[in-house]
Amino acid sequence: MTNRINLVIDCADPVAQARFWARALRFELEPPPDGQPSWFAYYRSIGVPEDELQGPDEPDRIIDPDGVQPRIWFQQVPEAKTVKNRVHLDISVSGGRTVPVAQRRQQVDAEVERLVAAGARIAWGHDGPGVDHYAVTMYDPEGNEFCVT
Repeated sequence: MTNRINLVIDCADPVAQARFWARALRFELEPPPDGQPSWFAYYRSIGVPEDELQGPDEPDRIIDPDGVQPRIWFQQVPEAKTVKNRVHLDISVSGGRTVPVAQRRQQVDAEVERLVAAGARIAWGHDGPGVDHYAVTMYDPEGNEFCVT
């Protein structure tokens, strides 16, 4: 039997991060389980103390609508991000190395534009003379690095 994974990302504003990443990955905000009217109602139903319920009572996790990719939960932490990520997400849109590099560049650049409109910032590009690869490193709204390939 394989293990199921959830990806957890520490952040300052879980609701904003969930909204950004849902849009970036074409995921959906995860509704509360068990027919509960809200996440706080769910947490109360399983005994989470009131003082642990902080921030807005809105979804702080996202799910793949096709049920293939792992669930992502954005966990609020008090400390700010201070160094480069040790793990990052790659959003693959180019079709891979069997697609001509000019076409891959167009597809990556179109996705980069979409993500900038959603709140991301461009960090740097990965290409150069004689390199059969094209990617762009970006920052999400809290400064976490990710790549579009």
